[in-house]
This record gives sequence, C-alpha cells and structure tokens, in this order.
Amino acid sequence: MRLNRAWLGLALLMLPTFLVAVDMTALLLALPQLSAGLGATNVEQLWISDGYGLMVAGLVITMGTLGDRIGRRRLLMIGGAAFAVLSIVAAFASSPLILIVARALLGIAGATLAPSTLALITNMFQDGRQRGQAIAIWAACQFAGGALGPVLAGLLLQHFWWGSVFLVAVPAMALLLLAGPFLLPEFRSGQAGRLDPASVGLSLVAVLSMVYGVKQLAVEGVSVVSAVALVAGAAIGVLFVRRQLRLETPLLDLRLFRNRPFSAVLVALVFAGVAMAGTGLLVTQYLQSVLGFSPVESALLFAPMGLGTAVGTMAAPALARRMKQTTAIAGGLAGSALGSLLLVAVDGAGALPLVMIGITVLALGTGPLFALGTGLVVGSVPPERAGSAASISETGNYFGGSLGFALLGVVAAVVYRSRMDGTSDSLAGAIAASGRLPADQGAELLDAARQAFTASLHVTGVVATVIFAGLAVLVLTMRPETRTAPAGLPGYEESRA
Repeated sequence: MRLNRAWLGLALLMLPTFLVAVDMTALLLALPQLSAGLGATNVEQLWISDGYGLMVAGLVITMGTLGDRIGRRRLLMIGGAAFAVLSIVAAFASSPLILIVARALLGIAGATLAPSTLALITNMFQDGRQRGQAIAIWAACQFAGGALGPVLAGLLLQHFWWGSVFLVAVPAMALLLLAGPFLLPEFRSGQAGRLDPASVGLSLVAVLSMVYGVKQLAVEGVSVVSAVALVAGAAIGVLFVRRQLRLETPLLDLRLFRNRPFSAVLVALVFAGVAMAGTGLLVTQYLQSVLGFSPVESALLFAPMGLGTAVGTMAAPALARRMKQTTAIAGGLAGSALGSLLLVAVDGAGALPLVMIGITVLALGTGPLFALGTGLVVGSVPPERAGSAASISETGNYFGGSLGFALLGVVAAVVYRSRMDGTSDSLAGAIAASGRLPADQGAELLDAARQAFTASLHVTGVVATVIFAGLAVLVLTMRPETRTAPAGLPGYEESRA
C-alpha cells in the first residue's frame, strides 16, 4: 500500500515537472500572436519570453535550500498555488507590462517546483532501484515537456486565443493542491538554520547577470552590455562563494563539490546542455529557413530531440542493471557524439532524414546522463541536503542551455559571415533582402545564404561531437565510488542508517 502511494505520488509530481518545462518553450509559437494582441514592442517581447526562464534560473538555488528548511511539500504547495493564480493573470493580461510581471512571478513560482519534486522523490523511494526508476521518469517528463511545449501551443492556437497556453497549468495545479497533502510526504531538515538574505540576493544577482550576459552575447555578439553583465555576474559570484565558505549554515553547501563524481556529473550536465541547446538552435532554424517548413511543422519535426531524451532517460535504469552507471553514461554520450557527427553530412535532397536521425540519436544518448547523472548528484548527499543538490543540478541545466545558445550561436554566426564574405549578417536578413532584389539576384543570394548556414550547422555538429566525446572520457575517469547497486544512488542508504 505504501509503495502504491509512492508511485501515485510520483504521478502527481509529474504534473508540475511537465508544466515548468512546457512554460519554458510554449511561447516560441505563441509569441507572435500574443505580441500582436497586446501590441508588444521588440524589447517587451524579449522580456515576455525570457523573464520566466531568468527567474527560474536565478532562484532555483534559493528555493531548493528553502525547501530543505521549511518543508519540501509545503514549498511545493505554495509554489503550485502561486503558479495557478499567476497563470490566470498571464492568460488575461491586458498589457505587455502586466504580462511581463506575471511571467517573472511565474518564474519565481516555477523555481519552487523543480527542486522540490526531485528532492521529494528521494524521500518517497528508499529502495535504490525504484528510486533510480522514479528519477528517470522525472527526467523524462522534463524533456518531454520541453519538446511538446511548442507542439501543444500550436494545437491550442489553432482553436483558442493566446491566453489558453497559460490556462493549461490551472487544472493540473489544482489537482496537485488537492491530492498533494494525501499522497506526498513532508520532509524538512532538522539541522536547518536561518535563511541568509544576503546570500539569496548575491546568488540571484550573480546567476541573473551571467545568464542575461550570455543571452545578450547570443543576440548581439560581443558588446559592452554582455561584457559588463558577465564580469559583474562573475564578481558577485566570487562574493557569494566567499560568503558561503564563512557561514555555518550556508545557502549553498560548497563542500558538495569535494565529491569528485558530483563535480564530474555536474560538469557533464552543463556541457551536455551547451551541446544540445546549440545544436537545437541551429537545427530549428535550418528546418524553417533552409528547408522551408512552417513554425508548427518545424516544432513537430524537432520534437524527436526532446522525446528522444525522454526515451533515453526511461531506458537508463535498465542499462544500469547490466553495467556500471559510468559505463552506461559514457556509452550514451559516445552515441550522442555519433548523432552530432551525422549533422556534418547534412546537405541536399537527403538532408531531412539525416537531420532527424542525427538529433534523435544525439538525444537518446544523453538520456543516461540526465537520469543516472541526476541520481548521482542527488544521491551524493544526505537526505536533508537533497533539495540543495537538486537545485545545483537544475541550475547547471539552465546555465548550460543559455551558454549553448550564446557560444554555439556566435560560432555559427562567425562561420556564416565568413562564408558570405561579410555581405550578410544572418540568414533571416538574407531572406528579407532577397525579396527586394530582382528574381535572379534574389535567388542567387538566397542560395548562397542557405549554403553558408548549412556550413554553420556542419561546424556546430563538429563542436557538439567534440563536447560529447570529451564528456564520455570525463565520466569514465570518475572514481569507482560511483559503482553502486543498479540504478542506486550513492550515499543515500548510508545517510539513513
């Protein structure tokens, strides 16, 4: 009966996990209709789309530690209630400013959900194998939500107004609030100290500055704004680290990084995020601007990347029962390297099948890392610090994604401009310019621009291949302490004894 309750509780936790991921990507298709309805400027559109993700990334460390201290279920319930109310506010926003504020507040609520759900899983499943399966399902739900967000938005926008994208969350959060007190256990650390406001402020400003700087780097290239944001974020981050080392009960326990498997997996999570985000950015643009698919069609064609990761995470526990976790993770990353390498051959009539196979193989290979790696991170600490460990893992994912958009986006832009001999800055600009030229000249410009962008995709594939191959080697060099029972989480059983 208790086991059945745990699995029912896991099913309930999948709702906020899925919705936080959906909200990250759903506006990709809704933004044009939303902007037309509210009359949003380009700057306002940027804040509407980015405000949510920035606040989630900036506050997830604080919320993970806060859950350890005030109670993980309590924080989840508070965040779920706020998410439902703010989703209604966003759906019926009457101006861009109201929507920007609502999205930012939704990000604060969303930051309470991801670390709380993952940390609660460590309490609900005491058997290592079952816990590994539960974390794999949790990770699969996250990636499925990210993949299906644009698809769900496209279906809703065909029949309803843009606010329906936000209202999807309301019934799910209502079910969480009704069933949560009965299906989910409460857990708080008996050793929790007072939350340090200065640490909260420093962590928020440091992460926001770094993520914002990386995003500006992706949009504008190297500029004063991006440089100032990155330098300021790094400097404030140093102050945050120094403060944590002095506090008796720090917001973020930096001693976790002394654990080599913890640090190695965290590095792998960040750089896998870099490779996946950069590849995803180029592939989605390639589908639309080179192969000519509509945004909805491109979202459907790109969905296998997120769904492939979800399938890979679900298969990870079975792999871990047949081999060491490090072998399963490294083998998957080697497969991702091969998938990335397929993108180097994309061109001509067979481009679409090769793109689809490439991103699917790439995504499948990352599954063991996100499932088993997340389990290793959370399981490397005692239960009372699981929320803090979960928040570090989530921050690594968000930062890796933002860094991937910026760094690989810049690399792709440099390759494109060099192939165009400086005559065009972007493929979108070339498409617009071709419409103003005579037919022959326009067609020639468009063909050259598409070939240049294809070359950018090839270079991105090479970079992603190198990253995944390097991560496979890194994981294989982890100490043998990661060799645990199949799908188990090291350190958890010992801490409960």
